[in-house]
Amino acid sequence: MTGSPFSRRLPGAVGTLRAWGELLRVSALLSVPGDALAGAAAAGIRPGRGTAWAIGASLCLYEAGMALNDWADRDVDAVERPHRPLPSGRVAPGAALGAAGALTVTGLALASRAGRPALAVASALAATVWAYDLRLKHTAAGPAAMATARGLDLLLGALAAGPAEGVRQSPPLTPGAPGGRTGLSATGAGSRAGISAAHRRTGISATAVGSRTGTSGTVADRRMRISSADRRTGIGAVVAGSRPGTSLVVPGTTAPGRRPGTSLAVPGTTAPARRTATTVLRAAAPAAATLAAHTYAVTAVSRHEAHGGSTAVPLGALATTALLCVLTAETGPSRSGARTRPLTGARTCIRPWPPTSTRTGPRLRTGAPPPPSVAARDLLGRATANRITLLLAAAYLRTAARPLLDAALNPSPQLTQRAVGGGIRAMIPLQAALAARSGAPVAGLALLGLAPAARRLARRISPT
Repeated sequence: MTGSPFSRRLPGAVGTLRAWGELLRVSALLSVPGDALAGAAAAGIRPGRGTAWAIGASLCLYEAGMALNDWADRDVDAVERPHRPLPSGRVAPGAALGAAGALTVTGLALASRAGRPALAVASALAATVWAYDLRLKHTAAGPAAMATARGLDLLLGALAAGPAEGVRQSPPLTPGAPGGRTGLSATGAGSRAGISAAHRRTGISATAVGSRTGTSGTVADRRMRISSADRRTGIGAVVAGSRPGTSLVVPGTTAPGRRPGTSLAVPGTTAPARRTATTVLRAAAPAAATLAAHTYAVTAVSRHEAHGGSTAVPLGALATTALLCVLTAETGPSRSGARTRPLTGARTCIRPWPPTSTRTGPRLRTGAPPPPSVAARDLLGRATANRITLLLAAAYLRTAARPLLDAALNPSPQLTQRAVGGGIRAMIPLQAALAARSGAPVAGLALLGLAPAARRLARRISPT
């Protein structure tokens, strides 16, 4: 019995798909999504729609670089790797170049959906990829260019996820009516009516008495957690952190008799400064540098995978891997004392120190420490995150170190190529460790789940 037309064409279709899979090195594709997730975690921003756009853009630009790499090296591969898709004739050179261009345009289009800062970084990433493949790959600047590309990919994820809007820092408190030194102070003119706001869950209340130059009042909040919005007056606040003697300005508060756009200041608290693209880049820069250093080491080893013969380069990459493992494991949230967001998911308490209590009309209480249950839960969350970070850092070292050691002891082309493949797959646990270190242990564990799939896929299609 003769088969259907589809079944007769199936072997050719399967062969074409496999050829394109080898050309694009799809087994290395699972090392890409972690860049955006680690970048968002390093910036202290929860992944969202922008992160999804960044992952899509990264995948497209990564595959564009793979197709362009084989097109640029088609003459070299004809001698050193005649089995590759282009030298073997399974994929036409023009098709590979066209795919590289189309994927680049698609990646930039996806990045543009995440905002102008993300598009700017994606444009720099695309330029770096094309410069590496067409000009820099076989020069001394090749590893640095590849490391720059990977670092930019992480920064793309950070900028695509944010910047988030914060509450601006308030100016020094200006006393208004009586009680302005310790109560609520509202800056603005012509406010003669009172202001009131209440949050039922936290027990926040505010009352102000009119004055032409400003209003003042008092706050009563037993647990000192502020996250309030009064639908009737339009008052809203999001508070994180505290410093004695400073004030929180709540922009856009509006009350009867008050001009729109005036602000309400709460003494004894301070809010985070507005998060801009610059602050996001600064926050994500250490993680980007860590990933770039690993990429530099792996790229340096890959320059010898065709002929082998190098012992010093794998040893240097092994030392770099060990150093990065130590640095990643030793700079967890509780050790550095700086967390980008609460691990427990609860809103941040206002805890100025030392605690103060004054009285102006109704009792004003600030500086109350959090309940013991909240403090214990926070410590437990940080301890858990540190243990997860150590686990992920160990997984990174285990994935990369053994192949590098084998290549250093026996620098054959096969073992060198295996070391490069291990270095590519080791990016997944490294990204996971960076995410956990930045306060996102759940995202880190989710990323680690990609490692087994990447290992199985690498057995079918080489990532190098």
